[in-house]
Amino acid sequence: MKKYKISNAKGVSAEIISYGAIVVSLTAPNRNGQLDDVILGFDDLASYEKDNTFQGAIVGRYGNRIAGGKFSLDGKVYQLNLNDGPNHLHGGPRGFFKVIWDIEQLDGKSVRLTYVSPDGEEGYPGEVKITVIYTITDDDALQIDYYGTTDRPTILNPTSHCYFNLSGSPKNTILDHELMLNADYFTPIDEFSIPTGEIRPVAGTPMDFRKPKPIGRDIAAEYEQIKFGKGYDHNWVINGKPGQVRLAATVYESKSGRLMECLTDQAGLQFYSGNFLDGSMIGKGGIRYNYRCALCLEAQAFPDSPNKPHFPSVVLRPGEEYRQTTIYRFSVR
Repeated sequence: MKKYKISNAKGVSAEIISYGAIVVSLTAPNRNGQLDDVILGFDDLASYEKDNTFQGAIVGRYGNRIAGGKFSLDGKVYQLNLNDGPNHLHGGPRGFFKVIWDIEQLDGKSVRLTYVSPDGEEGYPGEVKITVIYTITDDDALQIDYYGTTDRPTILNPTSHCYFNLSGSPKNTILDHELMLNADYFTPIDEFSIPTGEIRPVAGTPMDFRKPKPIGRDIAAEYEQIKFGKGYDHNWVINGKPGQVRLAATVYESKSGRLMECLTDQAGLQFYSGNFLDGSMIGKGGIRYNYRCALCLEAQAFPDSPNKPHFPSVVLRPGEEYRQTTIYRFSVR
């Protein structure tokens, strides 16, 4: 395993390892200029190897869930490995996050990781070559650029699975973090967390984050979607045009003053409020990762898109190139 550190002149930095293309640390200043690590993770490789919560990893081939692990492409049905009850989640039990990527430092601010996923891996058709470039920008952002090609028609929908806590300490929950989601609609789920196919307005529901509000305000609401997700674990339909980088979300933590903006060219954003963190996992510095001590903002197409023709297409064909840009930008208020 190799590890590289990237940083800008102000000291904002990230550490990336070749195992799982994982971001193992990401520092950002508070309003007093103090740099703290704002993502969860572990102090040793063995813990990442045992982890099944996708800490800091690039997940794929397919970020999020595929119902029954089945999809049809060009008239052929493919069965993927199941790792989430009856469903396929984040590329399967191994996926992109349990493999060693090739890694090289491009300069002090960027690293490039490459992985070749063989035909048939986790049940997916085609050999896929994926490249991920992490960059710490001059405006205090972690920028993630993805590129993918295939030799056979397949599906591709990777995402980053960093767990954020802007207080700088996962001893605190994220319930008082103020979240804004730039989305008028979300995709409701069934009891297995699979989208029903409906695209529902957020207006008048606990899913409305168009104006910033504390994550904890409505997280226990008597609302079927909250019960199905055991909190927030849903996909929002980001306003604006997919393919163009635009603001998807902001997160603000008042004690530190940290503000994080998430920008992406993707159609959807999965907001997950750490509902399955249960205190059984010991993280960095011996800290126990308790219930809702972190949040994820996963930019991607919609869950189960291969089985929902009206959802964004995730099909990649020979001669085409998959591209994604997602940015997590930090400032203080």
